[in-house]
Amino acid sequence: MATPEEHAAHNAESEKRILSDVEEHGFHIALYNGDGYSPSFAHTIGLYKTYSYPELICFGFSLELLHSVLWEGKRLLDKEPMPDPSSGYSGFLEGFDVRFVTIDKDRYADYFGYAGWFYKNWDFPALQIVWPDRQSLYPWDKDFNSNWKAAQPLLDRDNNFKFREERNVAVFTTRQVLEGLPILRVVHEADGNWQFLCNTTYDVADLKIVALQEIVKRDPTVNDLFQLNYGWYAVREVVGEKWQTEESETEADSEDVEETE
Repeated sequence: MATPEEHAAHNAESEKRILSDVEEHGFHIALYNGDGYSPSFAHTIGLYKTYSYPELICFGFSLELLHSVLWEGKRLLDKEPMPDPSSGYSGFLEGFDVRFVTIDKDRYADYFGYAGWFYKNWDFPALQIVWPDRQSLYPWDKDFNSNWKAAQPLLDRDNNFKFREERNVAVFTTRQVLEGLPILRVVHEADGNWQFLCNTTYDVADLKIVALQEIVKRDPTVNDLFQLNYGWYAVREVVGEKWQTEESETEADSEDVEETE
């Protein structure tokens, strides 16, 4: 795990690169590797400042393809600075249409961290480039390929439920949580199962299975952990305190990789 000094050095280098790219090219593309649970994604920084265009974000492809998609998005904005969300843009992505959706500003902090640093606030427009499956269906369509759904979170909706799983997915909790004790420990197991625990009992007899949406409804602050990777856990002393996350001892020592280009 990187030290605070290493994080600071990484941030300083990234910020330097952002400023250089915006000055030279008009904008910068920030690239983020997926971690096995959360998908890869990329977003622009500087389109609004330089061209008065909305910033763009896209999910789920290789970093190389994401880079190309955002450049193609910029070229489209050159022709149409505010794409119509109700229209598809044919041929944009290897013969497939794409759609643009307006991102809810409540989701900016989840993904646009360096853009927030660049603008010193969240006061900029942003669009998500959304791609279809091989049947030309989009994530909001009924029969969209379920295997691809987690690769492309939609940032214009469901801000009260940020997890990538379906709302009715079964998760583990305790009788005590259901009776009112606070959730102080969350485990995302390597096999994908979630545990939402009160940290007062580990008796198997106390375990209960409920829908994930019931947990989020009881304590919306668990939404802060929607990107908790497989094999990681989070703890806190009281509700409202910042979660402290750490990889489980049984997992290999690794760290999410963030790249900027």
